[in-house]
Amino acid sequence: MSYRLGVDVGGTFTDVLLVEEASGSTWRAKTASTPADQAVGVLNGIGQVCAAAGIELSEVAQVLHGTTVATNAILEGKGATVGLVTTKGFRQVLQIARSFVPGGLAGWIIWPKPEPLADLENTVEVDERIATDGTVVRQLDEDDVRAQLTRLAGREIQALAVSLINSFADPAHERRIAEIAAEVLPGVPVSLSSDVLPEMREYERTLTTVANGYVQPQVKKYVQTLSDKLADGGVQGELAILRSDGGLQSAQGAIGAPVTMLLSGPAGGVTGAVWVAEQCGYRDLITFDMGGTSTDVALVQDLSPRIGRETKVGDLTVRASSVDVRTVGAGGGSIAHVPELTRALRVGPQSAGADPGPAAYGKGGVEPTVTDANVVLGYLPSSLAGGEITLDVEASRAAVSKVAEAIGLEFPEAAAAGIVDIVNENMLGGLRLVSVQQGFDPRDFALVAFGGAGPLHANALGKLTGAWPVIVPPSPGVLCALGDATTGRRDESARTVLRRFAELSGADLVGILRELADDAGRRLADQGLPRDEQTVTYQVDVRYHGQGFEIPVTVDPSWLDDADNAFGRLGETFDAEHNRLFSFLLDVDHELVNARATVTGPKPDVAPVQLDAGDGDPARALVTETPIHVGGEQVTANVYDRSKLLADDVVRGPAIVTEMDSTTLVLPGHAATVHPSGSLLITPEA
Repeated sequence: MSYRLGVDVGGTFTDVLLVEEASGSTWRAKTASTPADQAVGVLNGIGQVCAAAGIELSEVAQVLHGTTVATNAILEGKGATVGLVTTKGFRQVLQIARSFVPGGLAGWIIWPKPEPLADLENTVEVDERIATDGTVVRQLDEDDVRAQLTRLAGREIQALAVSLINSFADPAHERRIAEIAAEVLPGVPVSLSSDVLPEMREYERTLTTVANGYVQPQVKKYVQTLSDKLADGGVQGELAILRSDGGLQSAQGAIGAPVTMLLSGPAGGVTGAVWVAEQCGYRDLITFDMGGTSTDVALVQDLSPRIGRETKVGDLTVRASSVDVRTVGAGGGSIAHVPELTRALRVGPQSAGADPGPAAYGKGGVEPTVTDANVVLGYLPSSLAGGEITLDVEASRAAVSKVAEAIGLEFPEAAAAGIVDIVNENMLGGLRLVSVQQGFDPRDFALVAFGGAGPLHANALGKLTGAWPVIVPPSPGVLCALGDATTGRRDESARTVLRRFAELSGADLVGILRELADDAGRRLADQGLPRDEQTVTYQVDVRYHGQGFEIPVTVDPSWLDDADNAFGRLGETFDAEHNRLFSFLLDVDHELVNARATVTGPKPDVAPVQLDAGDGDPARALVTETPIHVGGEQVTANVYDRSKLLADDVVRGPAIVTEMDSTTLVLPGHAATVHPSGSLLITPEA
C-alpha cells in the first residue's frame, strides 16, 4: 500500500493527515505548533498519525508540507542580512520604491514607511549597463565587482541579491557577478533577479529578489533540518514543499526559490477545498479557512483557484504567483477588547496564539477570545483535538465577563454573542473582498468552511453571504494537510516581451511560449516528473499601448496550432476582460508585456471516501443534548458524533456535530445533509 502524508503548520496547531491512496482511508493528528522549532511539532504529529494507522514511518512514500517559515521570517523581521548589488545609479531603488501609501491622505501623516529588507549601507553599485532590448551599452567591470563584493564581505552579509537594470533582457552580467561572488563570498547564497523574476519594472524585480534572499537562510535551515530528522526517524519517502500557487516543488527547489512559498500554508487549504467540492459536485466555491490566529478566504471558478501575480505578507508585496488569498485578523484566538476611548467592543487582530492561547485552554491565558465566547455560548464540547485539549468553561466565563462588565452587560452570554457577531462581520468583509469587490455575486458560489474554527462559524457566514450550500468537509481542521496531499507538482517560467502586436508574428508568440514551457518542464523533469506526465498552460499580460498597467489573459493552447489568428483571438479576449473590469474599450494598439508558461504534474490518484447509505435519521449518532444560546435565547441542541453519521442523514438545527479536529454548528432553521463523500452540506430549511 502507498501512503501520502500531508503536513500543515499553523500559528496555533500543526495538522497531519495520512492518506492511503488506493482506499482513500485517512488518519489524522492535531498537535500544538512549536514556534521555536517547527520541525518538533511536525515530527510529533507524524509519529502520532503513523501510530494511529499502525504503520511504520518507513512506509510513508511522500511527505507533502505547507509551511509558514518564510512567512514568519517576513512578519517577525527575523530574516537574513542581505547585501544588494545594483547597476550604477540605482542604489536607492528600494528607498525610492513606489508613491503609493495605504490609507489615502491620512497615510501620509500616520503611516510609518517599512524599512527595506536590504539596508542602504549594504547596497552597492557596479559599473555596467544593458538596454531594454538586451544590447550591452557598457560592459561589466569585473574589477569593480570584486571591489564592491569585498566591501560587502566586510559587513558580514548572510545572503546576496543581484538586480541589475534590464537584466530581464540579458542575464549575462548577473550570472557573471554570481560566479565572482562564489569566490569573494564563499558560502553566501546568491539570488539573481533574472532567475527570481525575469520581468520589467526594476523596483518590483529588486524587491522580490531581495525578499528571496532575506528568507533563504531560514528556509534552508528548516527544510534541511526537517529532511534530516525525517530520515533519522525512518521516513524514506521524499519531502516536497507546497508553493504559494498551490503546486508542489522539491525540497531543493524550495530552498533555491523560497519567495515562491510565502503563502504556502493558505494555498494548501484552497487546494484541499477544491478537491472536496469536486467530490460534492460543486465547481464554483469560496473557501473559508478560520484557524486560531487568522481567517483566509479565496474564490474558485470551475475548480480553478484565482491565481494572482502578487503575494502580500504584512507590508511586503512581492511579484510572485500565488493563490489569491485574502487574510483577515480573525481567528479562534482573536482577543476581544473594549478601548477606553470609544467603549465599543472590538475583536482582533491581536491573538492569544498557541501560547498561552484562549483562557479555555487552561495554559495561563486570561484574555477573552472568540474561542472563549463559543465556550460560553455552549457551542464547543468539553475537549478538543481528540482529547489533547480539555476546555476550562469557568475560565472562559471569567474572561468574557470582563467584556460584559466593560460594556455594561449583566450576563457573559450577551457579551459572548456580541463577540461572535463582530468576528463574523469581520470575516464577511474578507469574503466580500474576493467576491463582490471582484465583480462576483457570492450567492452563485458554495462556501467551503474548514480550519479548526471555520465550521463553528460557517452557518452564520452562509446567512450573511447567501452562499449555499455551506460545505463542511471531513476532517475540516486538517484540510490544509489534505490539500498538501492531493495536489501535484508545479513550476513556471516568465519573460518580459514588451512589443506591440503588430511588431510580432503569431510564430513569434508560439516560439516564446513554447520556449518558456520547455524551461519550466525541464526543471520539473529534473525533480523526477517525466515530460509525458506534464501539462502546460499559458498566460500573457496585455495592455493598450500607453497604459500603465496590464491584464493577465489565459492563452488557449489550441491558439498555438493556428498561429496566424493567435493575436486576433488574444486581442478579443483582452477586450472582453477589459470591458468586464472597466466597462470601456480603447481604439489603440494592443501590447504584449509579459509571457508565462505554467507546467503542472498530475494530481495523485487518491480515492474519495464513500460512506455507507443511511436512512436519513441521524439518531444512531446522537450523543447527548446541551443548552446553547442563539439569537438571545437559550435552546436545546442535539449533539452528534460525526464518525457515526451515514450518507443522506439529515441533521436539523439547532445541532452540534463533533469530531476530533473541529466542531460544526447547525443553526435553527437550517439542516446539514451528509454527502456520500462525507461532507456536510448545510442549507436553509424550506
